[in-house]
Amino acid sequence: MRKGRAAAILAGLAVAVAACGNAPTTTAPTGSASAPASGGAKPLEGVTLEVAAKWTGAEQKNFEQVLKAFSDKTGAKVTYASTGEDTGAYLGPRIQGGSPPDVAILPQPGLVQQYADQDALKPLSDEVISEIDANYTPYWKELGSADGQVYGVLIKAAHKSLVWYRGQAFEDAGVQPPTTWDEMVTAAQTVADSGTPPFSFCGASGWTLTDLFENVYLSTAGPENYDKLSKHEIPWTDPTVTTALEKIQQIVKNDFLVDGTSGTMQTDFPTCVSKVYGTDDAAMVIEADFVAVEAVQSGAKVGDEAKYFPFPKVGDTAPVVLGGDVAVAMKDSPGAMALLQFLASKEGGEIWAKLPGYLSPNKNVSPTNYPDELTRQLGQTIVSAGDAVRYDMSDLAPSAFGGTDGKGEWKVLQDFLRDPSDIKGAQEALESEAVKAWK
Repeated sequence: MRKGRAAAILAGLAVAVAACGNAPTTTAPTGSASAPASGGAKPLEGVTLEVAAKWTGAEQKNFEQVLKAFSDKTGAKVTYASTGEDTGAYLGPRIQGGSPPDVAILPQPGLVQQYADQDALKPLSDEVISEIDANYTPYWKELGSADGQVYGVLIKAAHKSLVWYRGQAFEDAGVQPPTTWDEMVTAAQTVADSGTPPFSFCGASGWTLTDLFENVYLSTAGPENYDKLSKHEIPWTDPTVTTALEKIQQIVKNDFLVDGTSGTMQTDFPTCVSKVYGTDDAAMVIEADFVAVEAVQSGAKVGDEAKYFPFPKVGDTAPVVLGGDVAVAMKDSPGAMALLQFLASKEGGEIWAKLPGYLSPNKNVSPTNYPDELTRQLGQTIVSAGDAVRYDMSDLAPSAFGGTDGKGEWKVLQDFLRDPSDIKGAQEALESEAVKAWK
């Protein structure tokens, strides 16, 4: 479900991109529980450790390879438990019953604060925090913190600032991939004039509309206002929100939408992708890197029929919005901190980066480790954006506002898509929902 869905990009996907440079590197930590002791002894021999995360299928198998590397290094025996899509529903009863996993992977940073308030998390050790300081920007450290205490490390990212397009539709219309918002609006009109609806939106999946808003808002309002709005430190009636909705209004016109507004509201993710690459009914879909998987399942070849361009600049900032997963310790077990230190390290990140479907927020994991050109480019984008990268805003909000189907931000933006003329009404509704959620 929703935006935290994995970026399960297949190895071998080819997209023509510029060569990526190496990122800075750091030395491996010394004297930690995750490092072999002198004489080759394994410091966690005999220790058992349970890790819970939402991943299944190929994603689970890849993560288990990372866990195996940790086990081979330390001697710890690690078992994996899948939480399913509703991580809270899985962890809640286990926390209440006094038997949480040693380490949990949370799909939303907002859950860090929630579980910290329940005293369900263990503060990170100095060794883990040192690893975070060496490999992450202060922004990512803050995302894993609550009330000034560091509890988690962001270990996996999804790149959400992309616009996917069907190459043939652009060729037929005689347009090139745009680099600015105005160019995209002009290209959309040209594509529409050629007889193809330019956009396929996933109106039935409200989370996709929050992704659209976040990219536009980050670009027009800038990172500082983005941070304030994500914490409800400025109201949703603020003029910066007005500007973002006015921009979105330009592309959600009925004649720009495949099947019109009515049909769009019945279209979920991934159906919106198949309308671009399966039935060839539309030209573009705005969503994250995991569109690649759905495009391939629709019969398109990434880099040929299925192409993408970075979300265009709407204002002064080139937006880079990420989703991702935060690892936390729920037990004071011998291996929990050692595993978190390993996952936060350059070594752990590069082991994972060599497998399909992974992007690292660790600035010292070189994009050259990724197995295909598409992922290398996306990884380089994260590194290059530096401090301007921001986490998915709706995932930072209380779930009643930013993460519940049919409620809060999801519903208000769906209502706005139905009637984009009422910007003031949308802002007032968003503020009303936010006030209730941030009580």
